[in-house]
Amino acid sequence: MNQVPQTIVLLIRHAHTDAVGEWLAGRSDDAPLNQVGRAQAERLRTRLTAVDVAAIYSSPMQRAIETAGPLARERGLRVLPNLDLMEIDFGDWTGERLSTLDADPRWTRFNRLRSLAAIPNGERAIDVQARVVRALEEARIKHPNTTVAFVTHSDVIRLAILHVAGAPIDFIHRFDIAPASITAVALGESHATLLYVNDRPERTS
Repeated sequence: MNQVPQTIVLLIRHAHTDAVGEWLAGRSDDAPLNQVGRAQAERLRTRLTAVDVAAIYSSPMQRAIETAGPLARERGLRVLPNLDLMEIDFGDWTGERLSTLDADPRWTRFNRLRSLAAIPNGERAIDVQARVVRALEEARIKHPNTTVAFVTHSDVIRLAILHVAGAPIDFIHRFDIAPASITAVALGESHATLLYVNDRPERTS
């Protein structure tokens, strides 16, 4: 029986930055990898040494490109920026500290009802999900029977998981996506399978 073609996509969150857990860096490039993040990116490379990765796509944000760098250099590949993997546009909230946002009822509603709540002058969750699903489908068509890596952002990965799992967008916080973690999905022409979520080369942040 002929094997059904499928593509494995590794959804990798960028490694640690000073912004993680502190403020919304969003689409500003003021949060490059810190010392912890650079070490995580190297451990990620080691973790995937035995994996034959055919292509590495990345959000164009500096923190994602830096995370993808060691993986690409080891394989002699170019990091391919992909706008569909870009961080959410947090609009007016970009740069805000999380401790400040916790007092904003709009932020509370946004985290409780992602399917309905809007970011002030920002991007809707459904639109973020649509673009990451488009990136997955393009990878499936372009790279059959191979493994590719997407280096992107936590909520972008969560929205991809929810699509594959057939779960509502409002379940977004039911998945933990740590810095430098790997989530894997298998994509076929008529199916998608969630293989694993939030695999970490190490257990410190």
